[in-house]
Amino acid sequence: MERDTNGGSDSGRDYERALGDEPSPAIRDSPPDYLAPIDASAPVSGHTPAPEPTTSPAEAPEQDWTRARDLLYPAFRPVGTQGLALESIDRETLAARATQSHAQPLLDVGPAGLPVVYTISAGAYDIVVNGDHLLSWGVEPSEIQDAAMRNLAAWSATAPWTDEVSGDRRLISSDTGNGWDAVRILLPDVSAHLTAELGGVGRILIGLPERHLLTAGSLRPGDDDFATLFAEFLVEHSGGADEPIDRRVFELVDGRLVEFAGVHPTA
Repeated sequence: MERDTNGGSDSGRDYERALGDEPSPAIRDSPPDYLAPIDASAPVSGHTPAPEPTTSPAEAPEQDWTRARDLLYPAFRPVGTQGLALESIDRETLAARATQSHAQPLLDVGPAGLPVVYTISAGAYDIVVNGDHLLSWGVEPSEIQDAAMRNLAAWSATAPWTDEVSGDRRLISSDTGNGWDAVRILLPDVSAHLTAELGGVGRILIGLPERHLLTAGSLRPGDDDFATLFAEFLVEHSGGADEPIDRRVFELVDGRLVEFAGVHPTA
């Protein structure tokens, strides 16, 4: 350490410590050329330009029906969800008001009064289909319904089930995490599967507490406690869900989903 003799202090200057962490200086070896062409790929203020798009916005699923129809799926929403009732939509009326926004979701009525919307699967998130999409695609509402149910059936055909047994009690659940677990109850094949697996020993209870879970259990005669435990599980699971659907206990009756009258969930 070199001693500083000018200030009357014996602390001195520690050049190695003062300059040791500094980056190597960028020293020019030639003057800048102000007339050189600008490098379009060079970073601007430290930021690299975004890559050029490879597709046109007109080819996005939100605009192109041929791309959207293979990405459509139905989804349940909580009771009270607002939207454009699909059964009463007149596409010509919407087209006559094309300058107005039709951003409300297309809304269908599912079993037991459960609202059903339609979504475009975009990987990490979903885009809820609204009236503007309907106008952009130029299709009838029934075509959206048919495409969504067809895609759901194709996914459900290979989606696994979870089977849990405890004594005489049995639960069959769909919890793949893909986002279509609860809504697969709309498929006749799913109702038939649950009826075949659980219907031989009692009534079939159904729970749809959140988007990522469909659970079904067999209520055997004399096992009333199971219905209470089932209802409590749905309330607890729905309360902690990111996308809750319904806390009610449902029942499969002749392949139809109806509200179970034997027990009512508590808030």
